[in-house]
Amino acid sequence: MLKTRDILDEADKRLRLVSKEVKFPLTKEDKKNIDTMIEYLHNSQIPKLSEEYDLRPGMGLSAIQLGIPKRYFVVVYEYEEGKFENYILINPKIISNSMEMIYVAEGEGCLSVNRPVEGIVPRFARVTMEAYDMDGNKVHIRAREDLAICFQHELDHLNGILFIDHIDPKNPFKGKDEMREI
Repeated sequence: MLKTRDILDEADKRLRLVSKEVKFPLTKEDKKNIDTMIEYLHNSQIPKLSEEYDLRPGMGLSAIQLGIPKRYFVVVYEYEEGKFENYILINPKIISNSMEMIYVAEGEGCLSVNRPVEGIVPRFARVTMEAYDMDGNKVHIRAREDLAICFQHELDHLNGILFIDHIDPKNPFKGKDEMREI
């Protein structure tokens, strides 16, 4: 089972790598990694399991956060109490986005950033992602609000970008009045 300590910390230079495109068919190792990532995220969002296994709660995880420089990430989205939807995006890209910008009121978090960070991260309110599923089929996923933020956050990881890079160090709340808080 994947543990919080297995996830790279922001000080690890590998997090700044630009991940490489994935070739199909997926390797057994990639399939196993995806299943392990989903298991971690699912368990981390269930308080009893999170506490029992000492898992830091998270919604998304990219391969590079495990030191694997490949272009895929998973998101386990709790759409209703105790009900989850799994998203697996391989070689993802944003093909359209809203003009409206939003930010997370309490600030974004990251399983690789193990400290509180103040400031806002501007994100598109809605995105359409193009990616591939585990079988190599092209998929289009429309996301809004927190799910859209998570997709953008994980896509940034694949490009060597951390959410903290989007925060203006001189003015962490810059542009707040021009965006909608969620």
